Amino acid sequence: MSLWTGVLPAITTPFNADLSIDHGAVRAHVRWLVSQGCTGIIPCGSLGEGATLGLEEKAALMRTCVEAVKAPVIPGIAALGTAEAVRLAKAAEEAGCSGLMVLPPYVYSSDWREMKAHLLAVIRATRLPCLLYNNPVAYRTDFSPAQIAELAADFDNVAAVKESSTDARRVTGIRALLGDRLALGVGVDDCLVEGVSAGASFWVAGLVNAFPAESVRLYELARAGKHDGAFALYRWFLPLLRLDTVTKFVQLIKLVQQEMGWGHERVRPPRLELVGAEREECLRVLREALAHRPAL
Repeated sequence: MSLWTGVLPAITTPFNADLSIDHGAVRAHVRWLVSQGCTGIIPCGSLGEGATLGLEEKAALMRTCVEAVKAPVIPGIAALGTAEAVRLAKAAEEAGCSGLMVLPPYVYSSDWREMKAHLLAVIRATRLPCLLYNNPVAYRTDFSPAQIAELAADFDNVAAVKESSTDARRVTGIRALLGDRLALGVGVDDCLVEGVSAGASFWVAGLVNAFPAESVRLYELARAGKHDGAFALYRWFLPLLRLDTVTKFVQLIKLVQQEMGWGHERVRPPRLELVGAEREECLRVLREALAHRPAL
């Protein structure tokens, strides 16, 4: 099976009461996700609070995932500076990861010359296949189809794109330039059906952390072109999937996980656990979904 197919959970990072990583919970969670049909695991991403994890914590998290499951582990590679991103890429290869999800640098966003240099440094540091992560909403850096084509022309290990611009037309635009040279994936939960219709072959998903069976089924229906079945499940799932598209998506998804029996809502500062009306609205959305949960 291709590395770039199916549902790839961007996992949350569970924390102990002292906010250290709960590696036992990581092992149990990733094994459950794979048992439910997920095809790989993506630690250290935005949903995994990667910006609050140190380099050694990320390396340890990678090792835990690699040891826990036989499925591919494809960690997020992001840092404030290029040198640290390169160290992370090398640590991922040493840990036995199968690929890398390469992000632009945190905080600093500039022109294509600088962003390309950052990406090239990471890509050159590893033999692993690389998934480029385009998320202009979160990172203020937008990799155009033409710029992605530049990277793909220069490096064989540029293998895939996670498209999180929220615009399914980007999938079409990349395919128009590159054909099947790169595998294309959806990185926004409430754009899955549209992205697959445009040619995406995988889904880097968020709510899958609490609802893997529904996520896998939705992906399968969309890929099979079973439009009526896919839309019926999508319509039920959308209020939950939209929790992945707002600023407090980490807190929201962790709260849903906790209520579904997987993990705790703890987050690392500057994030804080949800309170008041925000928390109650999330729980209302979850209660409504569970009251009408479809049989699969």
